[in-house]
Amino acid sequence: MNWQPDNLENDFVQLVPLTTDHFDQLYQVASDPLIWEQHPNKYRYQLPVFKNFFEGAILSQGAFLILDAVTKNAIGSSRFCNYNGANDSIEIGYTFYARHCWGKPYNKSTKELMINYALEKVSTIHFFVGAENIRSQKAMEKLGAIKLCEILMPYYGEPDRLNFQYQITRSDWNNIKL
Repeated sequence: MNWQPDNLENDFVQLVPLTTDHFDQLYQVASDPLIWEQHPNKYRYQLPVFKNFFEGAILSQGAFLILDAVTKNAIGSSRFCNYNGANDSIEIGYTFYARHCWGKPYNKSTKELMINYALEKVSTIHFFVGAENIRSQKAMEKLGAIKLCEILMPYYGEPDRLNFQYQITRSDWNNIKL
């Protein structure tokens, strides 16, 4: 399945399949320590730690560079990962944005594009949010995601971390969108 389509765009964001050529552009956004203060790895602003994060994003074959649809400037990243055909599910996660995007429609716009695309292919989407990441937990609730449990999650090249698992199913999403 293609988890990196070229045509995910709306009035606020454009999602471009992440390539190694995007490293400098994305690291410029990610190098702000305050972005990571609630994330499971608070040191992703440091170059060696971000390199590991970026390598995992490329290997996922589902990562996007998020651009502001108007300015075309990089504002963050998100990805599809851990497709599970047996459970008819995919994860959306590893999302971050430049601080000037917080509290604006960028996250909701990105997630709506990704959710709509994914639910054409699977019936369930999971999200894993760091236990200390209150901003992202609130964003999940605003999207209508349901918290399922708390779980230790493996991170590429990093120790397991406590996360909250959220879920949106196709039927839930159809009811939310009405």
